Amino acid sequence: MINTIAYGLTIGAILYIISIGLSLTFGTMRIVNFAHGFVYTIGAYLLISSLPFVRNNFFLGALIAVVAVIPISYVVERFVIRKLYGVSIDYAIIATYAVALIGVDLTKWIWGASPIPLSDPIGMDISIFSVTLPMYRVLIIALSLVIFGALTVFFKKTIIGKIVIASLEDKDAVKSLGINVDKYFSIVFIIGSCLAALGGVLYAPITSVHPYMGMMVLLISFAVVLVGGLGNIKGTFVSAFVLGMVMAITGRFWGPAAETMVFVVMGIVLIFKPVEV
Repeated sequence: MINTIAYGLTIGAILYIISIGLSLTFGTMRIVNFAHGFVYTIGAYLLISSLPFVRNNFFLGALIAVVAVIPISYVVERFVIRKLYGVSIDYAIIATYAVALIGVDLTKWIWGASPIPLSDPIGMDISIFSVTLPMYRVLIIALSLVIFGALTVFFKKTIIGKIVIASLEDKDAVKSLGINVDKYFSIVFIIGSCLAALGGVLYAPITSVHPYMGMMVLLISFAVVLVGGLGNIKGTFVSAFVLGMVMAITGRFWGPAAETMVFVVMGIVLIFKPVEV
């Protein structure tokens, strides 16, 4: 059971890293960004491509992959997302889903369709309270806590963060002050995309890398965002770990229902707290 809890915390940590960018995009721009899954996937593949050039140093390759996603996310934001501000949510769904499908085909064209396995980059265990856990999973959980703390400080202490948080409450009021809100949204979008790529990089050694991995995790990430609240940093953090534990515990007793239970929880939450878009 302890291993199940550890697995649930690991999944929760990765879901948080992926979902927080999606939450901010959804909460600020009112855009359902299916392209987020493409960035998640491309991060994992960029890691694989960079490993031969860094002598299989996983962490250096991870850094290169995340940095390489910045221009990709800028292009998506500049030429797709930015044109969708203020329009019907239906257009955003269609446009970003098209980007996701194009991304899947590009991935298959460049890297092929066959799954690519990666091994544990650390390969060590750590003993915590007489329980032995993979060091890599402990590192992922710790990293998610660091990211949560860093984002909390960013949004509370920096000018960019304060503008974004204020825009979550009343975008029109912030615009009336002469502030170019869309510029700051672009910065947050790129940060969220880098975190999505980081999520793909971190999850790659736990599962195999394949072109459709982003599409699979995207729906669960949307569930995390809806349960945690649109644009709610703390809510997304709690929601990610709760749903991660739901997946792990359900999977222990009935594997095929692990992902289904996530949407059952989401449905229950939405019954009592509907989302206004």
